[in-house]
Amino acid sequence: MLTGSSFLVLLFLGAVALLVTVPRMLGPAEKTASLAVASLPFWNLSAGQTVLAANRGTFNEVSPWIYEIASNGQIVPQAPEVAAQTGAGMAQLRKLGIPLVPSIANRANGRWAYEPVANMLHDPAAMTRHINDVVALVQRERYDGIDIDYEDLPATDRQVFSTFVTRLADALHDKNKILTIAVFAKTTDAGEDGRNYGQDYAAIGAAADEVRLMAYDYHWSESTPGAVAPLPWVRDVLTYAKTQMPAEKIVLGIPVSGYDWVDGGQGEVVTWIQCFGRARAFHATSQFDRLSQSPYFKYTDAQGHQHEVWFENAESTATKLEAAKAAGIRGVYLWMISSEDDRTWATLHNILPVAAPGADGSSR
Repeated sequence: MLTGSSFLVLLFLGAVALLVTVPRMLGPAEKTASLAVASLPFWNLSAGQTVLAANRGTFNEVSPWIYEIASNGQIVPQAPEVAAQTGAGMAQLRKLGIPLVPSIANRANGRWAYEPVANMLHDPAAMTRHINDVVALVQRERYDGIDIDYEDLPATDRQVFSTFVTRLADALHDKNKILTIAVFAKTTDAGEDGRNYGQDYAAIGAAADEVRLMAYDYHWSESTPGAVAPLPWVRDVLTYAKTQMPAEKIVLGIPVSGYDWVDGGQGEVVTWIQCFGRARAFHATSQFDRLSQSPYFKYTDAQGHQHEVWFENAESTATKLEAAKAAGIRGVYLWMISSEDDRTWATLHNILPVAAPGADGSSR
């Protein structure tokens, strides 16, 4: 029979065992510290790292968008013609001590390409080679992990893509590296088209450390003019995602640019600084749409063409940061950093302060 003192000792030991066991049960992706990821395109690595250096403590992960898949399945630079500049930019990023998780996209010659990914997904040997190549790249370059941005996969690839993500996650975890997956934003499993159904949120969320919701391009270059990331839609995307995966794995993609549509037709991608310049040059007054919580303006150019511009600024970004905070998700990533509203960084830091990287450069 236990005495009172013996019972207290056992109770104490049990509590200690629980405290030791719980951290082991919780993987890296299940930590709830806010995550703020800077997505840097290869053409802006130099300026991008300058932004990060000037705003230390605002970001705790960076994803340079620099790799693609060649027709033979190999991982190659997106822009080999600027390899020297890319290398210099990456060297500067390393000096900042922020965890590096570069992106691989299924791009070829500036366009999205399905064939290289299809060849890999539907050939078991090719999938194994690709997984090995990714792991080798991460280890060789001493990255903290990798971000996979494979887009435009048909609905029929749903299962094989989930298999690929699961196997790649296992292989990276064996090396103590992380895997993040970029997915189309949707509010139902089927989404808007086959590409959306091709990405199984539940399966991807079970395997990956971060699931990056591409919550932008609600209106895009080939659509009618409108908000790039209307707030009600962003909230619906978050609500659905939380029914499919742990909130601690969800990372909300927030755009920092916009589009300029000419005569209601094709839209041109524009940065915040370009929007500022055009509004000033053509004496246009920016408006703020209350429903979408997005700024816009209209102007007529020197040739008489009618323009409608929808973009993002610090105020519209703040509403999405607040939505991410309210949803209790892991964090956000800003897509893509290049001549954005410079008030954005203070806004991000104030709404979603991040955990500082540890002594080993890791925020995890």
